[in-house]
This record gives sequence, structure tokens and C-alpha cells, in this order.
Amino acid sequence: MAATVCSNGALAIILLSYCCCNVFFLPASAPPSDDFLQCLSDKIPPEQVYTQSSSSFMSVLTSSVQNPKFLTNATVRPLCIVSASDVSHVQAAVRCGRRSGVRLRVRSGGHDYEGLSYRSVRAEVFAVLDLARLRAVRVRAGNPTAWVDSGATLGELYYAIGMANPGFAFPGGACPTVGVGGYLSGGGIGLMMRKFGIGADNVLDAMIVNADGELLDRGRMGEDLFWAIRGGGGESFGVVVSWRLKLSMIPSTVTVFNIAKTAGNGGDAADALAKWETLVHQPFLPELTIRVVLQGRTALFQCLYLGGCSRLAATMRAYFPELGMMPADCHELTWLRAMSFISLGSADAPPEDMLKRTNNLGTYVKSKSDYVRRPMGAPAWGTLFNQWLANNTNGILILEPHGGVVGSVVPDSITPYPHRAGVLYNVQYGVFWWGGTDGEGAAAARRWLDGLYAAMEPAVSSNPREAFASYRDLDIGENVVGGDGVTTYESGRAWGERYFMGNFRRLAAVKGRVDPGDYFRNEQSIPPLLHPY
Repeated sequence: MAATVCSNGALAIILLSYCCCNVFFLPASAPPSDDFLQCLSDKIPPEQVYTQSSSSFMSVLTSSVQNPKFLTNATVRPLCIVSASDVSHVQAAVRCGRRSGVRLRVRSGGHDYEGLSYRSVRAEVFAVLDLARLRAVRVRAGNPTAWVDSGATLGELYYAIGMANPGFAFPGGACPTVGVGGYLSGGGIGLMMRKFGIGADNVLDAMIVNADGELLDRGRMGEDLFWAIRGGGGESFGVVVSWRLKLSMIPSTVTVFNIAKTAGNGGDAADALAKWETLVHQPFLPELTIRVVLQGRTALFQCLYLGGCSRLAATMRAYFPELGMMPADCHELTWLRAMSFISLGSADAPPEDMLKRTNNLGTYVKSKSDYVRRPMGAPAWGTLFNQWLANNTNGILILEPHGGVVGSVVPDSITPYPHRAGVLYNVQYGVFWWGGTDGEGAAAARRWLDGLYAAMEPAVSSNPREAFASYRDLDIGENVVGGDGVTTYESGRAWGERYFMGNFRRLAAVKGRVDPGDYFRNEQSIPPLLHPY
């Protein structure tokens, strides 16, 4: 979630002392874990609390896990999973956790790239607060806003909007199983951000349970905390249980296409990419988004255009003839069906398929991210294909174009997401393998990914080398807890300034004000800056 400013150092110290008292003065006969479970039993139905001895514990734990590398025997697992179906359950879990000294890790969709929403890197007693049952979407025809619970998926959000309010849309991402809570708390880059901004730019209000178990809306939480939760990362400031979103008017028909280009042997993928990256930063054509997926020797150009095929074809002929787009490539669809096409790869895919909640327990994956601020050019793309992608068909790059509104209209400080002015596109690197975490397959995958990441260094942003908080990567740094039991600000800077750049200090100051005792903590949570001035 997010962080805020500590304007009163004395108050912060008092609150920290109070938090510590809750932990240190438990009766010796009541270990924190026992006290926590007893506290929960008084406030939450027992069938919604899954302890490690429960027959359903592993099935609930793995229900939304997207990376089996975090399910090994060495993984530090939670004391229990609290499957909240009401906001009061969230409040009870926070209050019981504070009283007992048991921290919570909060999970919505389970796509956390380092699994920190349901596991710990180091040995500790913690519980998972699973929000999958808090998944309501409240939208009305003709109303340009919607309330959505954090446990809903993007697919469920899109479906509810498209069915109840087809003249409107929300600028979200391409993966329908991503949880809304995680998506917005990381900022939310997506397919219409060139026209409408990132997801976090379109949050009007939110309901958060803070470290004292209080339920606060925007007015009660204050503008600093409201700023922080819209892109400042998950699990740092509280538990956001629901969000009020601004919806954007769209045409009744939008156009999509998938066009693949091949690199080498007469293919022209490198030339098409070189032209694409000179176009994405332009302020014109914000209604046109073309993302690119690179794998093997193929570059797949995926387009979403807020208009009809004839206008799109004319635009492509004028500005991007290298792609060779023809009217036959077009699919004119409703926005809902267009999102289904992009997510599922077929114009015939029913939107209902975006409602399926799936996990991934077979394919292991590791990801990293970068931002590009100057064109790489055709020779560099050719080298990337020949030396890296063509040699490993289990590697993938996804390029998300910025520019338009997100790059030239919205200031870097309007939300914690700072990768705006001057950014051409985000790069997500991924590598897949099978057969566990310790074999040669895993080692070879990491060698390939680390080598590619090092080779890309001259082409991407520097000082700092930017990274995307939603593609969490522990390689770039982990928190260190000081002798006072609080995450040190300096340890957080190592990774935090790469995710949040100049906004990191403000996030830490917010954290210092709203959670000075650092209750909401993980390996890459925002550290509390208790004396920011």
C-alpha cells in the first residue's frame, strides 16, 4: 500500500512506544502466535481462518500463487491465512496482529513477483490476510465512477464495467487475473494510459484500514496518505479494502490487432521496433497504444485504438508504414471484447473468460524491469535478437509505451509513480523454466536473465537505473531492520529510489507519520522516516 509525513517527532516516539508495549507485555503463558489465533477466534468465523494444521491450508495458500518458486520446503510460510469476507475481519486481523506482535502480509491477486504478499524471506511469525473474498464491483449505467474492492481482479472490474456501463472504461493492464489492490498500489501502467493516465491517476477515493485498525476514507486519512497509497507500493501503510475509480468515456467501437514481425533472415522486426520507439513519446495520437512482446525471433505488436479501423489504417499508413498493417488485421469490437482479445489472444474469446481466477504452479519465472528514455535504434534491436532472444525461447520482453498524457501532462509528483516525463517505454524482462529452483534449468535461466540485464545497461535509464514497483525485484535491495525494530531509511533507499525516485523520501515521511512502529513491513516496504525535516 503506501506512506506519509511525520511532522511531530515526539508524537511518533510516543506511538512507537505504545506499539512496543503491546508486544513486550504479553503474559509469558501466551506466545504471540497463540494469542493472535485466540484473538481471531473471537472476531472472525473459524472456517475463514486456516492454520497450518488445517486440511485446506495449502489449497488456500496456493489458490492465487503465480510462481511455484515460492512454494518450496524452504519457504517461510504464514502462521495462518485469514480469508476476510468483511471489512470488520480486516480490522480484527490488524488489531489482533498489533496486540500479539504478529505482522500481516496482504494478498489480493497473488501476482506479487517476489511472493512477499504470502511468504517471508527470513524466519518470522506472520499471517496472510487474503482479500479474495472482498471482490465486489459497484458500477451503474451512465455513472462515470465505480467502487471496487481490492480483492477483485482486473478481469472482474472490466466485465462489470462493460456489462453495466458500456460507454465507459478504466485504463488498466492486460492481465485479467491481477488483483485490483496490487495493481493500483503499484501505480497501474496499462493499455490506455497514453490517453487517460495510469490507474492510480484515476483513483478518486479509497477506504483503508490503518495500523490502529481504523477504517478511513480520503477525508479522514488526509491527502498525504491518499497520495501515498496510489502507487507507493503494497503493504506499507495499511490495508486498502476498496477504491473509488474515475471511469473514462470511450467510443462504442474500438479497434485491436496483433501483428507479428520476425527478426533476421529477411525479417524486419528490428526496423519496426526502431520506428515504434520514435513514435511512442510523441504527444499526438494518445488514443493509440501499441505494446510489443518479444520472444525468440518474433516481435508481436499489440494495438488498442480508441476508434474505428478505417481511421486506424490511415494513421498507420501515415506514421508507421514499417509495420505493414492492413485493414484485414483489424478487429472492431466493444472495449470489453477488446480487452478480452488482448488478454486471451482471440477475437472470439468470450469476455466471461476474463472472470476465471487461475494460478500457476508449473512454470517457474523470474522478472526484472527497466525504463528507456532514448531510442535504441535498429542495430541494437538486431543485436538483442541475435545474441539474446534467439538463443532462449523461454525468455520474454514486454515493452509498455508511455508518452501521451502520462508522459507530458501529469507531473512526476502527482502520485508516487515517477516514471513519466521523458520516458519512452517500460521494459519487463522475464525468463521461464521447469523442474524446480535448484537444478541446471533454474541456474541457466538466471544466467541468461542476468546477462541480458547487464547488456541492456547502456541503453536504459541511469542514476538511478529506474525500476517498476509492481515488478518487484529483490535483486536491487532488501530492507534492514535496525536495533529499534524499525526498518532503516538508508537500507530502503537502495531499492526505493529506483522505484520511486524523488518521491521516495516523501513516501518514507508519510510512513513515519501513519505507521511509525513499522507494523506493515516486508522486505521491500517503505521504511518510516520519523524526522523528515
